[in-house]
Amino acid sequence: MNDAPPPPPLRKIIHVDMDAFYASVEQRDDPSLRGKPVAVGGQVRGVVAAASYEARKYGVRSAMPSVTAKRRCPELIFVKPRFDAYRAVSQQIRAIFADYTPLVEPLSLDEAYLDVTEDLKGIGIATRIAEEIRARIRAETGLTASAGVSYNKFLAKLASDQNKPDGLCVITPAKGEAFVAALPVKRFHGIGPKTAEKMAGMGIHSGADLRAQSLAFLAHNFGSAGQYYYNLARGICHRQVRPDRPYKSIGAEDTFVADLIEEADLVGELERISHTVWRRVAEKELSGRTVTLKVKYRDFQILTRARSLDRFISGREEFLEIGCALLRTLMPAAKGIRLLGLTLSNLSEGGDEQAEPCELELPL
Repeated sequence: MNDAPPPPPLRKIIHVDMDAFYASVEQRDDPSLRGKPVAVGGQVRGVVAAASYEARKYGVRSAMPSVTAKRRCPELIFVKPRFDAYRAVSQQIRAIFADYTPLVEPLSLDEAYLDVTEDLKGIGIATRIAEEIRARIRAETGLTASAGVSYNKFLAKLASDQNKPDGLCVITPAKGEAFVAALPVKRFHGIGPKTAEKMAGMGIHSGADLRAQSLAFLAHNFGSAGQYYYNLARGICHRQVRPDRPYKSIGAEDTFVADLIEEADLVGELERISHTVWRRVAEKELSGRTVTLKVKYRDFQILTRARSLDRFISGREEFLEIGCALLRTLMPAAKGIRLLGLTLSNLSEGGDEQAEPCELELPL
């Protein structure tokens, strides 16, 4: 007699990702920008917060220094970000989501997971729901969205990126493992650039290469993440859609091609990182009291320095100022720095304390 519990039922997950969201809003609201390469961000000593698809053809990407973006695309038009406008459109989109399911997990203003295993309209077919949502977004906002449909979050997110812009991709349970096998591991959510580089050194380039490794091998080389990578290679992901998940920290970090020593160079990198972090802070309408600087040296020694205020950080400028002050306590950097990170924590939304928080720490 087999007393093992039955496997959990397959879920129906949709990942909706707006196409070049900030830039598309700007092009929608200003017809003179349509069809032209547009970057949202500051042109002087700034970074690109978002780039239109016309700009992306020239290699312009988010988090890129504005001077580099302008060099790649001399015709690039810079537009100052309007987060109030982006938030307003995002609220319209989330209202559409709410007509289909209460299980919506926003990742940012422009993307979210939806669990439609049991949808409110009784449609029953996730692909049809995704098509209806995309059509409503276009009709009600004038913008396009791409969507991925699958039986877990990992595959749904991969699928939404497959046919961008204005695309739809469906990965069924029968096709999940084969889909993963054909992809490079650097596209896997949860495998960052440094981990992908480490895997490449082991001959692991694709999902098929990853699947060929034993669980013992992955656990030995990647610690607690080994089980997660083992599952991903088989199209398995148990993460649930968690609505309105609060955050306890938001940060970003970057590893440099060459180790940095000069304070001016390091401050320049911190400024770029601060733009990325503060964009995410503004998107989520959060406030924080603690700034943490992370430094990794040439010899892989890691140090962190933090400073907390008895009030909320006033804005990106103060966030960067505190980060630079923390950096100066570690100067001179005679042995070279290979990574810098900045994090805002001790967060609140609308002045209220949050419970059961989670971290959002992303590489640039």
